[in-house]
Amino acid sequence: MQFKAILGQEEIKQRLISSVKENRVSHAQLFLSPDGSGALPLAIAYAQYINCEDQQADDSCGNCPSCRKYERLIHPDLHFSYPFFAEDGKDIAINYLDTWRAMLKKSIYFDMELWRSYLNPKKSKQPNINIAECHDIIKKLSFKAFEAKTKVLILWLPEYLDKNGNSLLKIIEEPPANTLFLLIAKNQEQILSTILSRTQIIKIPRLEDGLIAQYLTDKANLATDQAQEFAFLADGNLVTAQQLLLDEPNNNFQVFTDWLRLAYANQVPKLIDFSELAAAWGREAQKNFIRYGIGFLRECGLLLNGADQLVKLPPQQRNAANDLANKVLTAAQLEALIEQLEKAHYHIERNANPKILFLDVSLQLVLIIKYKSIPQGIQHKYS
Repeated sequence: MQFKAILGQEEIKQRLISSVKENRVSHAQLFLSPDGSGALPLAIAYAQYINCEDQQADDSCGNCPSCRKYERLIHPDLHFSYPFFAEDGKDIAINYLDTWRAMLKKSIYFDMELWRSYLNPKKSKQPNINIAECHDIIKKLSFKAFEAKTKVLILWLPEYLDKNGNSLLKIIEEPPANTLFLLIAKNQEQILSTILSRTQIIKIPRLEDGLIAQYLTDKANLATDQAQEFAFLADGNLVTAQQLLLDEPNNNFQVFTDWLRLAYANQVPKLIDFSELAAAWGREAQKNFIRYGIGFLRECGLLLNGADQLVKLPPQQRNAANDLANKVLTAAQLEALIEQLEKAHYHIERNANPKILFLDVSLQLVLIIKYKSIPQGIQHKYS
């Protein structure tokens, strides 16, 4: 995998390339990044660049024997570790390597939910990285490199290491010669502190909305307005943006603002019709719609508080948000609306009856927008 295949993150790419050119590659690095920002593909591209036989100024060559094997994820000195559902105490990650490769070849952007769906979507227990896998990591890295200058272990989500992960401390702190550990994490506080203290942390930011919108326009032929809406909803997460392409049946902006207008006009029969329509969307589309509504109202809050420069909405949506913030809704109403939508999202995730849920939320919107009925706790904050 070459750096050019990865969306954005130009500053991080240059930092990684410079570390190789200046011969200051730390033997244990932790890429800390939100989902969908490209941390895992960056790690693979970094490892490929380190072992490239004809390094270019800004990328690996892509043509040497090492690069060709890296591109197919079959280099004998590239090792992966990741959470999985252990069938017994001796089960290790390499038993699921074909599935891992298949997922990576389909898309270099994914998250734990997608990985679970590849492993076994019906499993209810938590995947983890078990003690047998830790021992296998130590065993693999104790051998000399087969072909490459540097053996590389990429450990995805060290948060799933339990206390047995401490068995890796010695090899992380004092690895065999020419060995590189690359850990890919998203929750720093969930990583064993003993491991965290032995790594160099590289923070990888969320992708910019403009990059995601351009990606959706180029790759999925979305109209500009639709791409901007999806990028706003994805909030820097390319996995979410890709999922929206599959799940999204609606123009969220138009449907959500129409919903608010029906509530403001107290059009209960039409709100009942809306509830029946929303119930038929499917759970992921319902969650996306509610998430969009929460994000849109938060942007209204920024406008209401004079933080116009922080608003990320495209022009049409920004105009509508500005009208709501300055002509219709108070800060207390906005907070009450967001609270209702957050509760709705919580209950959708737990398989609440969608028809009943959307009707209930619709009636709450009427109370908040039309009749300014604000929960006492929120009312007190703004009195």
